[in-house]
Amino acid sequence: MGPHISESALSGLVEDLAGEVIIPGGPGYDEARTLHNGMIDHRPSVIAQCASQADVSNAILFGRSCDLPVAVRGGGHSVAGTSVIDGSLVVDLRRMHTVVVDPEDMTVRVGGGTTMGQMDHACQPFHVATTGGRVSTTGIGGFTLGGGSGWLERKFGLASDNLLAADLITAEGKHVHTDAEEHPDLFWALHGGGGNFGVATSLTLRLHELPRMSVVMLFFLPDDAPEVVRTFRDIADGAPDEVGGGAIYMPAPPEPFVPPDLVGRLVCGTLLTYAGPVEELRELAAPLFARKPVVEIAMDIPYAELQSMLDDPPGLRNYWSAEYLTGFPDEAVDVFCDRGAGIPLPAATQHVLFMQGGAVAAGAAPYPQPWRAAPWAVHPFATWEDPAMDEAEIQWVRDVRADVRPWAIDSVYLNFVGAEGEQRVVSSFGEENYRRLAAVKAEYDPDNVFRYNQNIVPAPRQ
Repeated sequence: MGPHISESALSGLVEDLAGEVIIPGGPGYDEARTLHNGMIDHRPSVIAQCASQADVSNAILFGRSCDLPVAVRGGGHSVAGTSVIDGSLVVDLRRMHTVVVDPEDMTVRVGGGTTMGQMDHACQPFHVATTGGRVSTTGIGGFTLGGGSGWLERKFGLASDNLLAADLITAEGKHVHTDAEEHPDLFWALHGGGGNFGVATSLTLRLHELPRMSVVMLFFLPDDAPEVVRTFRDIADGAPDEVGGGAIYMPAPPEPFVPPDLVGRLVCGTLLTYAGPVEELRELAAPLFARKPVVEIAMDIPYAELQSMLDDPPGLRNYWSAEYLTGFPDEAVDVFCDRGAGIPLPAATQHVLFMQGGAVAAGAAPYPQPWRAAPWAVHPFATWEDPAMDEAEIQWVRDVRADVRPWAIDSVYLNFVGAEGEQRVVSSFGEENYRRLAAVKAEYDPDNVFRYNQNIVPAPRQ
C-alpha cells in the first residue's frame, strides 16, 4: 500500500465500490496490472475495478484525496503503458462492458470498458456495424475518443464521426452527459482529444447496415513487393468508398492457410476489405491476383470474424509509430519496401501502409484531426519477444519514420503512436485546434488529473 493511503481510506473505498479493490500482494494483483505491451511492468498502489458510474466517481475522489496519480484503463491496448502507472490509483473499466444494440434507431450503447469484439458480436445478428479498429481486442473507449481508424472508415467515417453521445465522470467526480446539443465544446473535443476530459463510462454510436462483408488477402514473396505495392496503390487510388485495406510486410503467420515452408518467413501482403460480395472484390483485385501470390484468401466473411483475423497476441513487446503522407509516388514505394525488407527478425513486427480517403477525408473540417485529410498512412508496428531485440526494433520504427518524412504531414492519428512528446501531440491536432482543446481541458480538468495519455495541457487560468 502506498504511503498516502490510510487503512480507513482504503476500507472506505472497498465499502463504496460495487466492483473490486485490488492492492499489491492481494489476489489477482499481477493479473490486474498486466498490460498488452510486454515492455511495461508498472506497479500501481490501488486498482479499482469499477462496475458502475458511481464506482468511477468514488475511485477518482479516493485517488485525489490520497494524492495518488490517477490512471484510467479501458478495454484495450494502451501501447504506451499509460493506463497503469507506478504508485497510482487505476480506474479499471473492464467490468463495464455492457452492449445495447437498438436496430430500429440504428444505435449502439457501450460501456467504457467494452472491446471491439464484444460490440461487433452483439451487432452481428442484426447485420449492422460501425467503424471499429482492425483487431477485436481494441478497447472502444480510447479508440473512439482518439479518432477511431478502421476497415470501414472510408464508407462510414471514423469511429468518432459516429459518436452520438458520451457519459463522462469528471476529475471532480461529477457526471456529465454530452452530445451535439449538450456541452457541444466538450463533444467536439472528444472527436480526437482522447481521455483528457474525463472518464468515459458509456458511448452511444451510430450504426450502419452491413449485410455483406468480404476480404481478399494475398501474400507475395519479398522480391515481388515493389510491383505489388504499386499495384495495390493504383487499385486504392480508384477504389469505391466500400473498399478498405492496406499493404503489409510481416512474417507469415502459423495459420492453416499458410504453407509450412513459408511460416516465419518475411512476406509482402495485401489486404482488401469490401462492404459487399466477394465476387465484386475479386474483380477489383484482379491486377493483384495477376501477380501470382503464394497465398490467396478470397471470401465472404461476417464483419465480426474479419475483425479477429489479425488479432495480435498479448504479452509481446510493442513499439508503434506512424506518419501520414500527402501522396505515395514510386519513390515512396521503394523507400517503404526497402525498409520492409529490413524488418529485424525473428519477430511478429508488421510494416503497414493504410489507404485513407472516402468518408475519412470528406469529414475533415469540423474536428481536430488534420491527419484525416492525408490519403496514405505508414504504420511501423514492431512486436517482438526477446528483450535483446529492443534496440533494433525501436530503431527500425524510427528509421521508417525518418525515411518517409519527405512525404509526411505534421499531424498523426495519436492512437497509432506511443509517447513521442508534447510537440507531437500539438502538431497532430494543429496549433489552433490545440488551443481550443486546451481551453476545454481547463474547463473540465483544470488540474490535469487525467494526464496519463496523449496529454493536452490545460490552458492557463486568466
